[in-house]
Amino acid sequence: MKTIKQIKSESHLPVIITDQQGFIIYINEAFSTVYGWSSGELVGLPLEIIIPQSLHDSHRLSFSRFVMTEKAKVLNHPLLLKTVTKDGIELESEHYITAEKQEGNWIFTATISPL
Repeated sequence: MKTIKQIKSESHLPVIITDQQGFIIYINEAFSTVYGWSSGELVGLPLEIIIPQSLHDSHRLSFSRFVMTEKAKVLNHPLLLKTVTKDGIELESEHYITAEKQEGNWIFTATISPL
């Protein structure tokens, strides 16, 4: 499995990274190009801004459960989901989500392939 540092430096696909509380801490240029958001618009905001409204509750529950138990069913394999663009359009995409513990806190990375 690649580290977050490797993903950030090597990926030509859209990448978004969040902290343990679910706040966006990084997006790459490919994410900006595909989904229309700039880094300045997203960094510091909750990840739910790019998740369809209908999935907010399940996302929060799964996210909280992982932080408490460190067990997840959504990590390290492809997931077919939707990503919300800056214009509010929900685009079908394949997400590959990883988690890495850094200095006692979890960092989550999603590489997103638009379909």
